[in-house]
Formats: sequence, C-alpha cells, structure tokens
Amino acid sequence: TKMATPRVCVPGERLSSAADCEAGSGTYVHHGYIYSCLAGYMHRRKPDGKELPVVEVIRQKEDAVPRIGSVVTGKVTSVSGRMCKCAITCVERTTLREPFRGLIRKEDVRATEKDRVEMYKCFRPGDIVLAKVLSLGDAQCYLLSTAENELGVVLALSEAGAQMVPVSWCEMQCPKTGSKEFRKVAKVQLQQE
Repeated sequence: TKMATPRVCVPGERLSSAADCEAGSGTYVHHGYIYSCLAGYMHRRKPDGKELPVVEVIRQKEDAVPRIGSVVTGKVTSVSGRMCKCAITCVERTTLREPFRGLIRKEDVRATEKDRVEMYKCFRPGDIVLAKVLSLGDAQCYLLSTAENELGVVLALSEAGAQMVPVSWCEMQCPKTGSKEFRKVAKVQLQQE
C-alpha cells in the first residue's frame, strides 16, 4: 500500500481524541484531546502489545533562515508600550533548532489606525503569532509585521489557562470563564484537503 503523505501540523493544532490514540513525543493532552506542541509532521504508529496507536509529531530536519517576506511563527516573550519581542520558532513550515529573535514595532501591528495601536491590547507574553519578516533589524533581531488580516495571534491562553477562541479581529474569548481579552487576531486560513 502507498504511504500517505505525513500531515504537517503547527503548535496547538488538535490531532486526535485521547480516547482513540496515545500521546507520543511532540504532543500533549488537554481536555481529552491530543494537541501538537511542535511544528512538524504527524505520525501514527502501532507499538506491539499496545491497544491504541501512538500519535507523535516529528520535526523537519532541514535548517531554515528567515528572509524578507517569509511568514514566521513566534512566541511572544515580552510586550512594552512601543514593541513586542518574540522568539521565532518556525519559518514557513520548517521548525528551527534554535529560535531567532523577532521584534514587532507598534507601527507594524496593523495596516490601519497605526497611531491608535495599544500593544497590550494586541499581544501578551506566551501568545503564538504569525508574522511576516520586514527586514533584519539591528542587534541580530528580525523586524516583523502583523499588518495583514492573516497575520497576528493564532493561539493564546486566557488568564484561566484555557485556549481562547477568536470572536472578532480584535478579541478572543475564554471558553471556561466567558471573559474576553483583546488581541490582534489572525484570520486563520483553513488548508484545503
């Protein structure tokens, strides 16, 4: 039989129900579902003597470097009034062995009303963001932009620790408490199968 092409997955992507599979390396279990904690390829294997198949996520091996125009995935490390710092963990669909440093300046958060951007209402530490590389800034730090609808926060945890659901382009809601938090939300493009 022909091997199916391995599915590419991103951090926070739901892979399977924990009732159907066992969580392997590169995954975690949350509320009865298995999620990816890496960007890489999803594999299912059936170990001997186990009833359930094991789902794991394996990283790509090749090295990648952010280039101008590359879409990168990063984790927000700190937010100030003028900028947001992130650790770039993924370039396009390739996971990096070592993160690069990225910076989103206030004027690069969105395309409109740039002067009215409040950084704390756009990003919080720990958020996973999609951004585009504008240039290599000083001090070996990439300047990033989220000024497109498809760019911005793709994964955020609420203060209650739950994965929030986007409710508009500027708000996400906690499914546990129902409280809303401001974010610069990315309009996620669904991959066609």
